[in-house]
Amino acid sequence: MAGDLTIGELAERSGVAPSALRFYEERGLISADRTSGNQRRYPRRTLRRVALVQAGRAAGIPLERIRAALDTLPTERPPTRRDWERLSRAWREDIDERIATLEAVRDRLTTCIGCGCLSIDRCSLLNPDDEAAAFGAGAHYLRRDSRRAVA
Repeated sequence: MAGDLTIGELAERSGVAPSALRFYEERGLISADRTSGNQRRYPRRTLRRVALVQAGRAAGIPLERIRAALDTLPTERPPTRRDWERLSRAWREDIDERIATLEAVRDRLTTCIGCGCLSIDRCSLLNPDDEAAAFGAGAHYLRRDSRRAVA
């Protein structure tokens, strides 16, 4: 445990609040050993795991997916650049989908909220006979391909 970091040291080095680190530990994203006094001690390699979590969060990746990705990494060494490239490549499709949704929202924001429930007289996303109901709850027309599926 020599050279390990306390939760305060990990928080200071990573820029992540101790409460968030405890949350990450509860969710299985990072792990700590315990001293005889039950204090957390993190191996230094945990800094890279926290950095991967933060990068995934910044990209909008759900914590469950981040945890699943981290579970594929060896625990005895810090994640490498190659590990990050593999993980980020797997997340790229999710990010691209989110970008497409945000662009659709931006482009249609002034004409309709996307689900057909707003009765604007000049809506470019008309929803006659509540066609969108076939997709279930939610604003399906905000997603780029959903409108084509109705036609």
